Amino acid sequence: MTHSTRIVGALALLLLAGCSSSEEPQATSLRPLTVKEQVSSVVKKDGGYVVNWAGVLTNSNPWHFGENVVATVIAKDAAGKEVVRLEQPLDAVPPAGSLPFSGEVVAAEKPSRVSIDYRPAEWRLAGRIVSAFKPFPISDVMTARREDGYLVVGYVGTPYRLPAGSLAVTALLRDKDGRLLGGSSTFVDDVGPAAARRFVMHIESVADTRKIAKTELAARTWGSSSRPYEQLAMGGSVPTHTVKPTTASFAKDRGRQGMTAGDARP
Repeated sequence: MTHSTRIVGALALLLLAGCSSSEEPQATSLRPLTVKEQVSSVVKKDGGYVVNWAGVLTNSNPWHFGENVVATVIAKDAAGKEVVRLEQPLDAVPPAGSLPFSGEVVAAEKPSRVSIDYRPAEWRLAGRIVSAFKPFPISDVMTARREDGYLVVGYVGTPYRLPAGSLAVTALLRDKDGRLLGGSSTFVDDVGPAAARRFVMHIESVADTRKIAKTELAARTWGSSSRPYEQLAMGGSVPTHTVKPTTASFAKDRGRQGMTAGDARP
């Protein structure tokens, strides 16, 4: 082995060591998802007891999606016997974003305690900056309180050029003080940029609908992978302003004027 070959080999080892040491802190510096709030309730219905839950997860990492998160819902009766165990796969949590979610299940026996645990997220580096992942607009929302539940109707659209194959719309219900009472979710398919799609939620599993004072709605791409959201972002967003200006152009361009000869300011 020549002297130059040894030098090249040593440099290669140093580069490999440097790369591994720089990637390791990046992986360990990712912060876990945070449970911002969660709530559950039990309502007696024909055929059993309906367990409803809702919550919000937040992702404080600005460059990574949180994927493959699973919520495990466990309900026990007064004697401590497990009457419900359900694993709910959650949708991908966007970088520096949040994920509202909800669900429900019917129990044959009356639960007295409900708990929710979460499987840690798997992290995927986002292919776009945070501002590229725009919210899906929700409009023309109507709510109505009924004897058998709570009705939520509205329209969801998309800010992107490509159509969204499937969107999950979640409603979080709050009282007058902002306390979370419960929620519900539904799905809307083939949402394109030309027209918004209608969604309807008839919520019967919240304990006391008379306390509902506010409904928060959010839509997201369906699925535990970030791929659907990233594909929409890579396809580009619809221009915000599409109407041709009606004012006349300036007679003279009012750009930045050059400095005078004696002006030495930076």
